[in-house]
Amino acid sequence: MSVEEASTVELTRREKRAAAANSVLAALALTGMKLTVGLLSGSLGILAEAAHSGLDLVAAIITLVAVSVSDRPADEAHPYGHGKVENFSALIETLLLFLTCAWIIYEAVRRIFFQTVHVDPSIWAFLVIIVAIAIDVSRSRMLSRAAIKHRSQALEADAIHFSTDVWSSAVVLGGLVLVWLGRKVFPGHAGILDRADAVAALGVAFIVLFVSYRLGKRTIDVLLDRAPEGLKDKIVAGADEVEGVINAGKVRLRRSGALVFVDMNIEVDRNLSFERTHAIAEDVEARIQALVPGADVVIHTDPRESERETMARRIRAVAERNQVPVHNISVHEDRGEIHVDLHLEVDDHLLLHQAHDLASHIEQDLEADIPAIQRVNTHIESRGTGVGSGLDVTAEEGPLVERIRVITEAVAGRACCHDILVRRQGDWFAVSLHCGFDRNAPVIEAHRLSSRIEEAMKKEIPEIEHVLIHTEPEAPRT
Repeated sequence: MSVEEASTVELTRREKRAAAANSVLAALALTGMKLTVGLLSGSLGILAEAAHSGLDLVAAIITLVAVSVSDRPADEAHPYGHGKVENFSALIETLLLFLTCAWIIYEAVRRIFFQTVHVDPSIWAFLVIIVAIAIDVSRSRMLSRAAIKHRSQALEADAIHFSTDVWSSAVVLGGLVLVWLGRKVFPGHAGILDRADAVAALGVAFIVLFVSYRLGKRTIDVLLDRAPEGLKDKIVAGADEVEGVINAGKVRLRRSGALVFVDMNIEVDRNLSFERTHAIAEDVEARIQALVPGADVVIHTDPRESERETMARRIRAVAERNQVPVHNISVHEDRGEIHVDLHLEVDDHLLLHQAHDLASHIEQDLEADIPAIQRVNTHIESRGTGVGSGLDVTAEEGPLVERIRVITEAVAGRACCHDILVRRQGDWFAVSLHCGFDRNAPVIEAHRLSSRIEEAMKKEIPEIEHVLIHTEPEAPRT
């Protein structure tokens, strides 16, 4: 990790902890204020709000601990990091909210049907609720901004939670207004309106139950590694758009705190180079990062046979899989049967029976991989891995050079060779030369002509063991 990246990570940690700490202070102030006014006024709605704020305080403390722990880097015991501490804290918060709702519902039903409790809708009761609404609006916005900026599920849960506090406080405020109206404006209905406070408490409980259910469901989904809804389809669609991807295979997703982990298989042409395959994987990863910023992505590439793959390419792919170079591949179709001829290049140090076993293995592998092939004929030749001492004797072997020139021109039908080089290797010669042919001739024709020159040269001069002919287009005539 670079110094700049480390500085960014540390800044993120400080901002998340600051947001959580401010939430703790706000919850502490609200809890004390609501509890004091609720006890003095006898309002169950305000006492319910005090209990709710007390749970908010516990939840805020848990969130502060969670965001402090969750930002620790991955280690040997926790390869996926500590992000799920945030999700676990959200689960604890949900359970506490459910317990609070159970108590509020029980006490509200008791006051509505079985016991009358005097409620004093004083100015302090109204004031504490209005102040609570203002504080909850402020901290909900603060937590929401921090959650979006740092993709923190714990802070997001707190933001959602405290935004519902605004509505629940509004319900309590409405209950107090009805109680006040029963005392001051409609004294004949005071008995009924006095129960509005308990009804308001029920409203608070049901609001909190609804939010707790949603929060708990999201938390359990993350803890059970449920894939985010619709994200898999978006990732597959994005990968399919990358050039070189034949098919987007298995995709596995999991969340841990703010991070999303993506493990994905993609199918690519088996004949592509390692560098090209790696580049395709990086393009897919970039697409996923665009969909899920900051995601931890692992791409596994599976080689697959392409529909556009020719028979020769398929044969070459099988040989490369066995780490054996091949050339001069010829495919013949005879009455529905396919016969293949090819040259295998093997190391000089192999013994004949070892090279033959390798050729037999290649033949069996080809027939198994491509059922249409009925017969494979292989020609074994040296790969030329040995290193010899080649002494340049071109100047001393003038007559030999002239004979090479005459043989070449006889086969080609005209003067076409230059840059003749003769090397002595013990009692043998190695010859290389350049030959210019018709620039519009197919490659196969140039290859056949150079092969004839090589055969004629070795036949006429038995001392020549190796011949290398560099074919090139002849210069245009002026």
